Amino acid sequence: MEDEPGSESEGDTIVASPLAKWRIEFSRSFQNYIDRSAPNLVRRWLVTLLAAVIYIYRVYYVYGYFVISYGLATYILNLLIGFLSPKVDPELEALDPDSLPTDDSDEYKPFVRRLPEFKFWYAATKAFVVAFVMTFFSFLDVPVFWPILLCYWLVLYSLTMKRLIVHMFKYRYFPFDVRKPLKLFKMLADSVLSFLRIKRDDGGNDAPSSSNSSHGNEKQD
Repeated sequence: MEDEPGSESEGDTIVASPLAKWRIEFSRSFQNYIDRSAPNLVRRWLVTLLAAVIYIYRVYYVYGYFVISYGLATYILNLLIGFLSPKVDPELEALDPDSLPTDDSDEYKPFVRRLPEFKFWYAATKAFVVAFVMTFFSFLDVPVFWPILLCYWLVLYSLTMKRLIVHMFKYRYFPFDVRKPLKLFKMLADSVLSFLRIKRDDGGNDAPSSSNSSHGNEKQD
């Protein structure tokens, strides 16, 4: 039986279209760039800040798309809550006695975020880019009285952060590791104190020698 035209034999290989090849190559290049940018924390957030400034200027220039801005701000707030919240809720952790320290000799348990910093940055940057693209579609510009949205978002932000701060004080956790900056500050302070102590000792040693030389000159006179 002859193969029909267009059918694939067993030895044939499926040839991808140029569009599929380009998409695969672009995905690999983009993922490689994202992986290489992971250690550069300051540069990554500077890019996000630039995207935010461009979006704010766009909204200010066209004076519209306030509903999109409200949705973007609410989404960023949701990301911020995940970034500041622990991965395991202490209320649920308290129900399991094996997960909590039993005495002072137990090993310190570091703070593990529910949303890691890198995912927070990536989601926030992508949100600003998507929102910026959406501002070029006029049917998404829904007319609305923007001060009401702003007041509603500020109330939502205040209540959410208040609940989060109360939760931090209740279960005694802090979402940032301040041990390294404190250690660096202590090392710097010790170095400065040591330098000042050495300079003071050198000044004390020079003073008697100068006084002795002056007394010797007086005797010779």
